[in-house]
Amino acid sequence: MIIEQSLLGGGHIRGTPDIDGMSVLQALADPVRVAIVRQLAACTGAMACGELEVPVTKSTASHHIRTLALAGVIGEREEGRRKYLWLRRPELDTRFPGLIDMVLRATV
Repeated sequence: MIIEQSLLGGGHIRGTPDIDGMSVLQALADPVRVAIVRQLAACTGAMACGELEVPVTKSTASHHIRTLALAGVIGEREEGRRKYLWLRRPELDTRFPGLIDMVLRATV
């Protein structure tokens, strides 16, 4: 289920961390996390966590999502028992022009 970020209404958005270059590069060094970024980049809004297609267990997927969020690569929004994710592309493109395009073009 894909939900427009602007339509999510009343949930809780976690604080947006500062985007540090080393943290972003470390977060994008893992193929599973790159797969998550690719799926979110293809999405026009926010995507429910449960909709991600990753070849790992739920607990491992949660670890990868947390790593991306702490690095500032993705945003998270909790609404009830669901968590929605989106790629923080505008912020990343401003801070590191071309980085996300390069990651999306790279073969894993």
